[in-house]
Amino acid sequence: MQLHISPSMRSLTISSSNEFFDSMKIKVAPPLISYRTLFHTILILAFLLPFVFILTALVTLEGVNKCSSIDCLGRRLGPRLLGRVDDSEVSEIDSFFFSDFLTSYYKMDSLFIVLLLIRIIFLLLQQRLVRDFYKILNEVSTQEIPDGLKLPNSFRQLVSDMKNNHYDAKTFSLVLRAMIEKFERDMRESKFAELMNKHFAASSIPKGIHCLSLRLTDEYSSNAHARRQLPSPERLPVLSDNAYHHFVLATDNILAASVVVSSAVQSSSKPEKIVFHVITDKKTYAGMHSWFALNSVAPAIVEVKSVHQFDWLTRENVPVLEAVETHHGIRNYYHGNHIAGANLSETTPRKFASKLQSRSPKYISLLNHLRIYLPELFPNLDKVVFLDDDIVIQRDLSPLWDIDLHGKVNGAVETCRGEDEWVMSKRLRNYFNFSHPLIAKHLDPEECAWAYGMNIFDLRTWRKTDIRETYHSWLKANLKSNLTMWKLGTLPPALIAFKGHVQAIDSSWHMLGLGYQSNTNIENVKKAAVIHYNGQSKPWLEIGFEHLRPFWTKYLNYSNDFIRSCHILE
Repeated sequence: MQLHISPSMRSLTISSSNEFFDSMKIKVAPPLISYRTLFHTILILAFLLPFVFILTALVTLEGVNKCSSIDCLGRRLGPRLLGRVDDSEVSEIDSFFFSDFLTSYYKMDSLFIVLLLIRIIFLLLQQRLVRDFYKILNEVSTQEIPDGLKLPNSFRQLVSDMKNNHYDAKTFSLVLRAMIEKFERDMRESKFAELMNKHFAASSIPKGIHCLSLRLTDEYSSNAHARRQLPSPERLPVLSDNAYHHFVLATDNILAASVVVSSAVQSSSKPEKIVFHVITDKKTYAGMHSWFALNSVAPAIVEVKSVHQFDWLTRENVPVLEAVETHHGIRNYYHGNHIAGANLSETTPRKFASKLQSRSPKYISLLNHLRIYLPELFPNLDKVVFLDDDIVIQRDLSPLWDIDLHGKVNGAVETCRGEDEWVMSKRLRNYFNFSHPLIAKHLDPEECAWAYGMNIFDLRTWRKTDIRETYHSWLKANLKSNLTMWKLGTLPPALIAFKGHVQAIDSSWHMLGLGYQSNTNIENVKKAAVIHYNGQSKPWLEIGFEHLRPFWTKYLNYSNDFIRSCHILE
């Protein structure tokens, strides 16, 4: 093959002795650039073509045997035009073609060179098309979407409209952008609606649990055995005996209380040493008493009391009672319209979910604040373990009484040591508004938080502190500031009141988050001493996570007449 350039550089001739043609003369249009530049360009192309051809051969050998685009034209037609291929021997062709390539390169067909040039030109045009499309997309991204623009309901309809209305690229991009933004708005609104529905589901009382409470209350009025004294008179001294392991549970959920007590007794190596002090409200007292009177957990001991049976719990001693009843905005905040006043366009679903959780009505319940009054409610006890009603005990907890709290009041699991951003990566900044001057002055945003739900309280040491008074003062300050210091329930004031009085215990004692997320590690759940369904997805609710519910339901007695008749979790 020979390449000849005319002196005027207006034509070039490619000649060959190949059987296809002897020579090919190409005329060059009058140059828009200098002949010297054109000459150098041709020399560079002539130098690069061998490498382009080698790259094409390598791609062919990688197994690209079937293609239909012009991009594949060179790799399919080139070998065939050289007379080296058979349609039924593609793999053999590739191998032979590459092995023979280096020795036959300078004898290659000029037509194949032309095909390679066409492929290069096509790739350059393709890149230019992509660049032009990017340019159009950037223009459309800053352009106002016209009012009344009719949008397709699906991608199929968009393609049909393009075909029928002959959209240009700019019109297509504008319609596509409007469709995407509309779908994003619809998805966002659906997510907020889902969060609201989940909040209502979490705040409501399931039909089965309501049925259970009503039936047990009726049993209390009609069945003398359901009203028997708890514990029996001869066991009353045990209620203040510090040789026993005392658990305190404050709840108005009879079914949840039954699981906590049953799981503790069944998991204990010394159930005869267990004493449960179950505290409930006035409306639930009869049903709660009936349940434990009719369903013995012997040899463990259970005491059931209502808040109205504690003489110490008066408005004078418990300012939270008066605050809840008299504060003009607090009840509306927890029971009012949670959407009103919320700018959904400027918040994220996660932040909205957090705000909804902080507005749960349980946070204005005295039962939720009751733990701060344990030294006064149980004046004869030295140490107790306080439990939330959404936990399950899977291991013997008696070693908790042997843990050295090093002179601290509260033994708790810290919640800043894990990678889980929902549960185990909590610091004070997650609970408090540090733009408030009082919060910024007294607290460190990076200080580690700890968990309520399973806490060892040294009541003797507690009585020597001002924890309760500190709790009350900060609670009043937050009410006075219209809840601008914190939003989330009873833990924030406790984080302040117990500051300097918390001893961290091993995290295996208390695993949290089973009501927050479905991707909880099952193996870790099995190993934990106490698992906590904190969050909205409680195991007794339909929104509970199905794969985590069995750890809770295994302690329900489905043969019980009351549970069976109320169709619990059926």
